[in-house]
Amino acid sequence: MVDDPGAVLAGRRVVLGVTGGIAAYKAVEVCRRLVDLGAHVVPILTEAALRFVGASTFSALASEPARTSLFDDADPIPHTRLGQAADVVVVAPATAALLGRYAAGISDDLLTATLLATRAPVVVAPAMHTEMWEHAAVQDNLAALRSRGVEVVDPEAGRLAGGDVGEGRLADPARIVDGVVRVLARGRDLAGVRVLVTAGGTREAIDAVRFIANRSSGKMGHAVAGAAARRGAAVTLVTTVSRPVAAGVERVEVETAEEMAQAVLARAGAADVVVMAAAVADFRPKAPSPGKLKKRDGVPEVVLEPTPDILATLGERKPAGQVLVGFAAETDDLRRNAAAKLDAKSVDIMVANDVSGPDAGFEVDTNRAILLYSHDRGLPAEETPLVSKDDLADLLLDRIVAQREKEPR
Repeated sequence: MVDDPGAVLAGRRVVLGVTGGIAAYKAVEVCRRLVDLGAHVVPILTEAALRFVGASTFSALASEPARTSLFDDADPIPHTRLGQAADVVVVAPATAALLGRYAAGISDDLLTATLLATRAPVVVAPAMHTEMWEHAAVQDNLAALRSRGVEVVDPEAGRLAGGDVGEGRLADPARIVDGVVRVLARGRDLAGVRVLVTAGGTREAIDAVRFIANRSSGKMGHAVAGAAARRGAAVTLVTTVSRPVAAGVERVEVETAEEMAQAVLARAGAADVVVMAAAVADFRPKAPSPGKLKKRDGVPEVVLEPTPDILATLGERKPAGQVLVGFAAETDDLRRNAAAKLDAKSVDIMVANDVSGPDAGFEVDTNRAILLYSHDRGLPAEETPLVSKDDLADLLLDRIVAQREKEPR
């Protein structure tokens, strides 16, 4: 939460897009709150939005008259002007149709054309029925938009149109405004900072077709890389998964712990921040078979050996001023186990996440974490509720920025 949202929004140019859903009436409150906090609000209403709300309402409350068409404006290219002048574009509500067109790059009205014509940060607040919200196509579109740096204010559970109850209700207007403030407050606070991030779980070969692995999806590491890029960092992502990466992120693909060690250690010395979010295997088969092992030959004896401890090596080699972050995936004694790793591996911040439940950790979009800080900082452990991995990534980067402000460089 930003202490003074008015200071962040004062004089900032906010393009407010409103699409055609029953929740469009709540966009009136979003508009009012933004104006009250000092923002210069320019509303864009789609043709479908006008079936639910009136342009005159937004014209009366906003800083400029509402825009409704690509072609009814004195400016021959209104979308370009709106996109170039915006400090932020927010769409509330964002329907499934809007999300699909935006993700696909289709600009068939003033709002979608403006979204494609802007380089300002974009915030979308989806709203739709539960069945639509949970549809794979909608979730794929949201994942694509998130990977491109779009901030998503997730909907809430509650009463929907028609008397139904479930996920998909537009977020409270205060939450949407908080999302806008948060995006503008971050700005480009990592501009010029070199950030190295790891993601995914490594695979250690048993034979030509089998391997030892873990359940890491790489979502957390990719979220950190994308958030850092949005905040201006020069990001290198060493990853074992094929998930999309944010624009401008340098991607380095590896598979094994040894390959990850080589890629990371070759680049870490030049990095200002290193975030080891990958789930690196602790052990690997000592002598993997070059061919496929056959069941007819009996149960093979697989002898394991330790893999390189990348985080410990980074701690030993850490240059002055570098911020080193480790992740500890634990199933029990979360804080104690993570604190032991914090001390043993000379990291500045240890993120402990509980992977024992179905709603946090591996393979899901949410995390429940404890952030521990090295003892010489004097900071208490910080426990988060269940949050999206995108939100946790930005919280972690907020703490990294604060750490760098204290570090002599």
